Amino acid sequence: MSNLELVVLEPETVPCCAPITSEELSAEDSVRMAAMFKALADPVRLRLFSKVASHEGGEACVCDIQDVGVSQPTVSHHLKKLREAGLLTSERRGTWVYYKVAPSVVAGMSALLDLNR
Repeated sequence: MSNLELVVLEPETVPCCAPITSEELSAEDSVRMAAMFKALADPVRLRLFSKVASHEGGEACVCDIQDVGVSQPTVSHHLKKLREAGLLTSERRGTWVYYKVAPSVVAGMSALLDLNR
């Protein structure tokens, strides 16, 4: 078992990294980016993230994405981990929670992995 903690990112935080081929990551950036990749390394979380990202209108109600083959409490746990990693934002509306992909965070991950720069 690892002693690493999952870093909680604020939705406004924009991980700003140059492409990995252009310069070495700072210790701080590597911790931030590792937390996001770690959150996506679970198949259920990756699937939930994909469902939110591809949902019509750019946001998804938990009621529309919870069919990933695990119980509802497990879905809630995985969505919480995605929020803590800064990959999703959420908003409660009545009894349901709606999720959106945090575009600035995903843009930062994409920029890091852009090998064509």
